[in-house]
Amino acid sequence: MQTELSRKLGVEHAVFGFTPFPAVAAAISRAGGFGVLGAVRYTAPDELKRDLDWIEAHAEGRPYGLDVVMPAKKVEGVTEADVEAMIPEGHRRFVRDTLARYGVPELAEGEASGWRITGWMEQVARNQLDVAFDYPIRLLANALGSPPADVVARAHERDVLVAALAGSARHARKHQEAGIDVVVAQGYEAGGHTGDIATMVLTPEVVEAVDPLPVLAAGGIGSGQQVAAALALGAQGVWLGSVWLTTTEADLHSPALTRKLLAAGSGDTVRSRALTGKPARQLRTEWTDAWDGPDGPGTLPMPLQGLLVADAVSRIQKYEIAPLLGTPVGQIVGRMTSERAVQAVFDDLTRGFERAVDRVNRIAGRSGPS
Repeated sequence: MQTELSRKLGVEHAVFGFTPFPAVAAAISRAGGFGVLGAVRYTAPDELKRDLDWIEAHAEGRPYGLDVVMPAKKVEGVTEADVEAMIPEGHRRFVRDTLARYGVPELAEGEASGWRITGWMEQVARNQLDVAFDYPIRLLANALGSPPADVVARAHERDVLVAALAGSARHARKHQEAGIDVVVAQGYEAGGHTGDIATMVLTPEVVEAVDPLPVLAAGGIGSGQQVAAALALGAQGVWLGSVWLTTTEADLHSPALTRKLLAAGSGDTVRSRALTGKPARQLRTEWTDAWDGPDGPGTLPMPLQGLLVADAVSRIQKYEIAPLLGTPVGQIVGRMTSERAVQAVFDDLTRGFERAVDRVNRIAGRSGPS
């Protein structure tokens, strides 16, 4: 599963794995893919430094990257407290009432929320980059549009490729104009923030729009056959996120959530603004139903929504309140039916890829893999 881009980065397989867990990122790189650590949950530079040190010690010298969130449009605010003050009391009351209705206990006195989304704010992301650029990262990805021009220049000065996610050909062309090196065509099926166009349609549109820039296909991909399809559509690799959530290296801290993921079907997700304020695909739960229903107050723009629900999400996760318990995940969740090691996922991907290539070769009247 090699392409020009994978060879340029020195990886065996053109599989780019996004994950919030350093153990998964390192395992992806060790397995011959390219691990990308999601930085949004790191509120303190020392926490990110600790986990990048861990990856350095466990990736066996294989390349890896970092994913940050620097939204093009953001709520202005100097500090987190300034932004918190913008949250209406009615929305806070709705959160309190919903949690009370399901009997969700409070966090212990003095216990801080383990789920803060201050990483949506630009200055936090810049602090993360101050740490990351001291490490030999090979790729910097931005989940919400092109990073600011000075960040792109700073990465290029360090020979770091810059990637950005796009949900349309129009977005992809803007990335190209901004000097981005790799475009991730993220389809509607993907977990997290997505647009409205499906991967099968989006990928060739983006490939054509930004040629000759390399494109990675993302959304609904979790088998080797789908990797082969993505390359056939013109992509130079795939960007996988959801499939790693049920690997043995993942640290969800919630057996109940793992069980929900393993039991979920492809139709058990929903695009909702309940988590961050932007449409993000996640497990459908009674929590998302409450926010998206007619009796809800409506979600707030990013980053207000994320700050509003941070403590609530931590409480739901800590006490494993099953009806409310969810996570960002794509429609590929229907194929995630057992816990497997990252290496086992790669074994299945490579075998499935070989079978798909052999099948196409037979149809074309050729024998053996090309």
